[in-house]
Amino acid sequence: MAEQIVQWEYRVLTVGSAFSGAKDEQIEATLNEWGLDGWEAVNVYAPTNSAKVTLVAKRQLTAAARRLRSMPKNY
Repeated sequence: MAEQIVQWEYRVLTVGSAFSGAKDEQIEATLNEWGLDGWEAVNVYAPTNSAKVTLVAKRQLTAAARRLRSMPKNY
């Protein structure tokens, strides 16, 4: 029996601004919200010469999420 490959979906968000930078409370709130939705942070980094912080998270891709992604967006 063939082993099924786990597929992931990713989420990336940069927080903070050039003027105020990223606040710990904002980063923590975002990560906690994502965690409740099943996202796991895999990388958090500050781009060079920036006060911003970029968060990268992943979660296992489900059939429901795959269907949702295949639907056209209403713009």
